[in-house]
Amino acid sequence: MMKETIENFRNYLLQLGYSKSTVYMLPECMKGFFEYHNTTTIESITQQHIISFIEYLQIRPHKRKEGGLSECYIYHHIYALKLFFSYLEETNQINYNPISVMKFKRPKYNQREPLTQQEITQLFEAAEIIKEKVILHLFYSCGLRRSEAETLKIKDVHLKSGMLYVREGKGHKRRAIPITEKVITDFETYYLHERNKNQTTARDTDAFILNRFGKRMSGSSYNKIVKEISKKSGLEREISLHYLRHSIATHLLENGLTVEYVRDFLGHSYLEATQIYTKVNKFQLKKL
Repeated sequence: MMKETIENFRNYLLQLGYSKSTVYMLPECMKGFFEYHNTTTIESITQQHIISFIEYLQIRPHKRKEGGLSECYIYHHIYALKLFFSYLEETNQINYNPISVMKFKRPKYNQREPLTQQEITQLFEAAEIIKEKVILHLFYSCGLRRSEAETLKIKDVHLKSGMLYVREGKGHKRRAIPITEKVITDFETYYLHERNKNQTTARDTDAFILNRFGKRMSGSSYNKIVKEISKKSGLEREISLHYLRHSIATHLLENGLTVEYVRDFLGHSYLEATQIYTKVNKFQLKKL
């Protein structure tokens, strides 16, 4: 019975779009959990079972090398437990989720806190010219990667239909990004008045954003401009292009959009890649 449940969990992860390694690893974590407790019934699992298993992992020696398990490896088991019991709850296989109210210390990642929506507003208010606003839109409102902004062409921005197309993102993935009325207005203003005023000197006429020499903007130039806007805004944080992309992902989730939608918006291949950029809480995992 337990073997069948774990296999169904594996299929659930596969259907949600997790990578092959995760589809293999998380069910293996659950097999280890049930083998440790030597139980075959899900209903008998309590919070104490979870606590004792995590305590065991903290002293368990590594099977392939000397020493114990890393914080990240232990948290991977916690992540497996969270998803497993969320899956059981979602599919009405349990009435009580023992891990739903439990809190765990997250491993230390080299990851900054996303900007707040108020801080994003400060950035846009500090943008003095339309080109600066458009650049913020590319990396925040549209969530583009640095390389995607570098290769953006005029034909990729469809103002009438309100869509921006990434022709070849990471992993050769294509995607369509909906843009709001405000973004459309700013894009149109830039294109008609700012970009085209030196059209006769433009050397890369298919690029949507041009530098002052009429050439395609480089990633380093984008980054320099964003840092200049940040300095003018008075924000004390160090802000990068990827930082803006990270922030929009978090804000979309905070506003109620699903992890699957944000995955597609960012152009990720797998859900876990999206969850690295965002702080997915228990409620959002439960919505899966």
